[in-house]
Amino acid sequence: MGCGSSTANVPSAAPVSTNPDDYFPYTGKDVWYTCKADVALELRCAKQGVASLDGCPPTTLPKLLKKAAEKDGSLPALKAERPCPALMGNGPAPPALPDDQWKTWTWKQYYDDVRKAAKGFLKLGLQPFESVAIWGFNSPEWMLTTIAAGMAGGKSAGLYPTDSPDTAAFKVVHSGASIVIIEDKTKLDRLIPALSDRQYAGKVKTFVAYGYEPSANETVEYRGSKVPVISWAALLEMGSSGSDQELDARCEALQPGHCAALVYTSGTTGEPKAVMISHDNVIFESTSVIGIGAEHMGFCKGGASLAERHERILSYLPLSHIAGLMVDIAFPIAATASSPAYVTTYFARPYDLKAGSLKDRLCVARPTAFLGVPLVWEKVADKLRTLGANNPGWKKSLAAWAKDKGVRRARGQQLGGDGAQPGGYGLANKVVLSKVKGLLGLDKVKFGITGAAPIRVDTLEYFGSLGLQINEVYGMSESTAAVTVSTTRVHQWGSCGFQLPGMEVKAFKVDSDDINKRTECPRAPQLDSTDESFQGELCFRGRSIMMGYLAQPELGLEHVAEIEKKTAGTIDKDGWLHSGDKGIVCESGMVKVTGRYKEIIIGAGGENIAPVPIEDHIKASCDGINEVIMIGDKQKYNVALVTLKAVGANGETPGTDKLDAGALRVNPAVKTITEALDDSVWIDQVKLAIEKANDNPKVCHNNAFKIQKFMILPTNFSEEQGFLTPTKKMKRPVVEKAFGKQIEMMYSSKETYVRYQE
Repeated sequence: MGCGSSTANVPSAAPVSTNPDDYFPYTGKDVWYTCKADVALELRCAKQGVASLDGCPPTTLPKLLKKAAEKDGSLPALKAERPCPALMGNGPAPPALPDDQWKTWTWKQYYDDVRKAAKGFLKLGLQPFESVAIWGFNSPEWMLTTIAAGMAGGKSAGLYPTDSPDTAAFKVVHSGASIVIIEDKTKLDRLIPALSDRQYAGKVKTFVAYGYEPSANETVEYRGSKVPVISWAALLEMGSSGSDQELDARCEALQPGHCAALVYTSGTTGEPKAVMISHDNVIFESTSVIGIGAEHMGFCKGGASLAERHERILSYLPLSHIAGLMVDIAFPIAATASSPAYVTTYFARPYDLKAGSLKDRLCVARPTAFLGVPLVWEKVADKLRTLGANNPGWKKSLAAWAKDKGVRRARGQQLGGDGAQPGGYGLANKVVLSKVKGLLGLDKVKFGITGAAPIRVDTLEYFGSLGLQINEVYGMSESTAAVTVSTTRVHQWGSCGFQLPGMEVKAFKVDSDDINKRTECPRAPQLDSTDESFQGELCFRGRSIMMGYLAQPELGLEHVAEIEKKTAGTIDKDGWLHSGDKGIVCESGMVKVTGRYKEIIIGAGGENIAPVPIEDHIKASCDGINEVIMIGDKQKYNVALVTLKAVGANGETPGTDKLDAGALRVNPAVKTITEALDDSVWIDQVKLAIEKANDNPKVCHNNAFKIQKFMILPTNFSEEQGFLTPTKKMKRPVVEKAFGKQIEMMYSSKETYVRYQE
């Protein structure tokens, strides 16, 4: 499992094992999934390595939590600001509470409260394999519920805080939830009518509120009867007198191959599918990442003192997403139970992303690992660039000198680099770079991570110039998050890393009518190889691959047949999970995503055009551009919709008309999007950025790839409008349909820039 090295101990190849004993053999049958929630799926254990029985002993999350509590029971596990200071109007967020004023759960209290909640669920009638649905923002109660549901023999089903009532009702019903945990009364008031409108309204027995105190004996009308609404405190009180013997029996009956959680795909079309994630899936995934983190970055490696053993994370991305489940819930339990470290999870405020106040929580938590979706990293970069632009001349010169040292060092640290540290870097880091990271609350980060969507290389380079290595990971809900990982020791900008130990990642040419017919693509000689022969569908297999999509029998035979068909169309007879992503695997072992098959634009001449690299090049060339959506499927040429950076455009909401960050520097005389629509400087700058992409043969391989016309939109895309998923992926079909008239205007016009009209 060794890797080559260059002159300065920077590896020249990724640490990818070629020993077949490190991987599960996938022989003896041709169905490697289930669509039933009451099945314990066979574990995919290898003969040796991290995927073996010794490398990752099979267990369940409740048992692992007990082990963590026995090991580090007196140390802090969860910390939240209680009560959370309210955000008043459009004013700034109230200052963060000092660390010692945050409400704290030790690991023992965490475990004890899980037992109380689980016994409460039993008293409320939770049956084996039923679900406990959760609708609300990240909180200790969210995490307690997830583990308690499993301890009581069931599973959790997370809803996104931003789900519409109809979507939330679908998930409650589809998951088979008999208990629903809700954050606030508004969600309850919106959920009940949506449930009542469904032909099959599910079987909810109780609603439990953790964000407000229900009135005494509160009930709601549901399915012709009154269903109780109780508080979280009442649930724990109920559990305090529950049967330990009954709970232990349920917990003992739980197997590693049973479903631990339903993760609903955010999806860009249709109703979401429920990915069944087993206890073994999440524990293996955590174990593999912990091992890489310790070996490559000293993360979870421990030390002689409590301070050296202490790892910290900040929970702010939705816990209903696979990344939230893994990074915030499963990983801290696995790391505390099975590594020399212990982990404390801090919770962000519900409004932090919207109010731009996440930094306040970071500065208290000082995380040692931080996961940001690309939008978060890009917003941080925007703020830093704006601050830098407002500095006096001498500070700008000092910062430019320091960042030059930083980026030169970062380039040399990449896979195959010389590893050289330029003269003066130590001083630059001490005087400038470390202070910038400290202001962000990221000065203690050992493992900076990005995932869930593609990130621009210029963003990685920018943070590299600050001395902060952002490691790209790649995976999906169906693979229990990451199947590839980049590390400080092994990374390459533009790559999403190398396969995790115990997992296999390959690129295949797959028959369009039968996923079982496939041919492995040859390894690409380098990361920027563009030959189609190297590119294929990225497929994964191993111990973290999902159980399957859940089919809910109560929704009828047609639904069950549809879900079974979708699962069979995702996991083939040899156990390969088909991602739908196009990419390459390099000779060095590094993996690169080159596009998504559903997003590929088929040109008039039959060319396969991946829009994302072209869009990213345009955004990197003009700091005022927020998004670019390239359109041209089956058209004679390509056009683009462009949005500009604006105040409040955070992905959740479209923001205002006021320009923000780099957009204010394109033409300082223009302050709004409305003005920019008719401003010659703005129009020329966007046109120039598009021309730069058109002229770059690495992204535009021939004329069919070029963008011929563009339109600047008067607003940004957002989740609120339905244009983005909860993980901020673009719903391209929705965007194209919503702006169909404007797209037609571009194709009908003779101008390069077509002015927006409703």
